[in-house]
Amino acid sequence: MSDFLKYTFRFILFILLQVYLLNKVPHLHRYIVPVIYYLPLLWLPFTVSRLGLLFIGFAVGICLDYYMMTPGLHAAACVLIMYVRPFLINILTPKENAEFTYKEPSPLAMQWTPFAVYVFVLTLLHHGYVLFLEWLSFGSFLDFIVKVIITTAISLLLTFTVELLFPRRLRFRTNTP
Repeated sequence: MSDFLKYTFRFILFILLQVYLLNKVPHLHRYIVPVIYYLPLLWLPFTVSRLGLLFIGFAVGICLDYYMMTPGLHAAACVLIMYVRPFLINILTPKENAEFTYKEPSPLAMQWTPFAVYVFVLTLLHHGYVLFLEWLSFGSFLDFIVKVIITTAISLLLTFTVELLFPRRLRFRTNTP
């Protein structure tokens, strides 16, 4: 299967999972909001250009916005994490190209600690931005902080569960196209 089809299938699967399963879960509490649709964005290959990342982030976010009827809320958050992603990867991966030959971020490629930091920072940034944009229209600041912390914790739990249950094969970059 080509990479384009594989990543497209992942995006469609996670958006449908978010819309038709996670958004239909009865709320246990007003602060618990399981979110996982952005995970395929974190799995994109290291070689995708910055402009390509921004475009893909916008497309995924606007698709979710279409289903959830939130005009641009998730698109803005996805574009933000796609903008920050290359800077974070440059900080967390080895500087020597000879040492780092993997094609995409994963716990096995980056090691668990840098991968956990990578996922935590982008998840916190994503949820903080989405919830901040929601908070601007209503709510108290304490509710905002509590919801960001709990939503990030639930999403991290889901993300690491997916990583452990469905590990991705390590793929290496090659010099051939």
